[in-house]
Amino acid sequence: MVPEPVARVKYALIVLGAEDTVTVFDSTVPTAAAAAAALGCKVAAITNSLVFDLEGAPLLILASGAARVDVRKVAAQLGAGRIRRASPEFVLEHTGQEVGGVAPVGHPEKIKTLLDESLRVHEVLWAGAGDHHSMFSISYDELRRITAAREMPVR
Repeated sequence: MVPEPVARVKYALIVLGAEDTVTVFDSTVPTAAAAAAALGCKVAAITNSLVFDLEGAPLLILASGAARVDVRKVAAQLGAGRIRRASPEFVLEHTGQEVGGVAPVGHPEKIKTLLDESLRVHEVLWAGAGDHHSMFSISYDELRRITAAREMPVR
């Protein structure tokens, strides 16, 4: 039996018309480097689901595992105020998932989402699936479609 957050991700993938490609690992994969090592892929093909606090509202940035998000650049592109890294409690409240296992989908409410356009170069992306043991594979275009994410450079 899979944990509830992973079950929600699997359900969301199906409801959104995507393939359920969730893979569950015996050991944890809480970082992009750990996930890439377990999957045998480049760190840059790992899609980190990073939750930020944008003036009290959640902002989900789907960024390459090889990238460091430039929050000032993102804020300027959005015409928004200050973007801060969200606390673990804020992340759990808005996603139902813990930091290190956040998925791009399967949240209680729709979250404004941005997609790191540098991920486009990878044929297959891997994203967290709701906990520290699970990931799913997806194409860039399919990830953009199911999340309704706005594409932009984030580094």
